[in-house]
Amino acid sequence: MPALTAGIPAAVAARMSLAIHPVPAPYGAAQQFTAGRRAAARALALAGSACRVVPRQAGGRPLFPPAFAGSISHTGRLALAVVVPGASAVGCDIENAAITARMTRFVLHTPERRTLLEQAGYSARDLFAAKEAAFKALSGTAGTGRFWFWQIRLSQDGGALRAAYGGLTVPVWMSSRADLSVAVAIRH
Repeated sequence: MPALTAGIPAAVAARMSLAIHPVPAPYGAAQQFTAGRRAAARALALAGSACRVVPRQAGGRPLFPPAFAGSISHTGRLALAVVVPGASAVGCDIENAAITARMTRFVLHTPERRTLLEQAGYSARDLFAAKEAAFKALSGTAGTGRFWFWQIRLSQDGGALRAAYGGLTVPVWMSSRADLSVAVAIRH
């Protein structure tokens, strides 16, 4: 998936197994769920897992097989799954929606808007996806408790973003093009 991993360092992309699956018509929740599970099965196969079934946990999160941390995301038309064998947690997000100025002000803190939007050149959609991916990688971690994705703080850290919440941090890598933003967060 070179187009979806452009911008993600080769060393990071080499550890990931990434798969996509189109969402079939009529593009509803059931079709998005099925496409996500098909992408997850493909990503697990690429990662070498014998188990390719990803059931739902009680809260609705996907339950990947032991030793194969993974994450699923989708737009209305495309599902994405990322698996990183041996990671503690993975979060991914794929976004194609326009992020309004109002939503940008709500989701991004003033320092994020100043340093990441204005100075570093990320789009609001990129940063929204980064927070979603980081939320998936951090939620459920001991000590974080219940929190909302917009509470995560983003900062620039070399070639990646750094997401922080509750004293924990996770790197987030972005791949961006005009019509799509993909973010991947990996916690080891």
